[in-house]
Amino acid sequence: MAQQKLILTQEIPGLGIAGDVVEVKNGYARNYLIPRGFATRWTRGAENQVEEIRKTRAARAMANLEEAQALAEKLQQQPVQIQVASGETGRLFGSVTSSDIVEALEAAGHESIDRRNVVLTDSIRSLGNHSVQIRLHDDVIAQVELAVVPAQKKKK
Repeated sequence: MAQQKLILTQEIPGLGIAGDVVEVKNGYARNYLIPRGFATRWTRGAENQVEEIRKTRAARAMANLEEAQALAEKLQQQPVQIQVASGETGRLFGSVTSSDIVEALEAAGHESIDRRNVVLTDSIRSLGNHSVQIRLHDDVIAQVELAVVPAQKKKK
């Protein structure tokens, strides 16, 4: 299979962070990374931009590190409650998604978090308390406790 060299312009989980030079298959580059603006083609001239991207990322990371640590402490203080439809045995109709978790965090008064930063190791398919990781920064991961409770039943 033919591969291309690309320069990432954004963080792609499992691939790299902005400024990294990666080799990926042609189809992945042509159909996903380049059209969405996640990467640009690698050239000798573009390699000069890599250093500039890294400098910008490092400066931004230092400012964001303190904010991320403060947000992590705030998130870890109290559990977040999510109401979902469930059966009588405690099994959910479906599962709790990262988007559901982000909505619950916003409803609880926390600031907006990108759903791609929510790390779900296993599917949440039952009522009860569950632990979820949220990647706020390269060096900061918040451990958030979720209380999954049944939704109120509608009365007829």
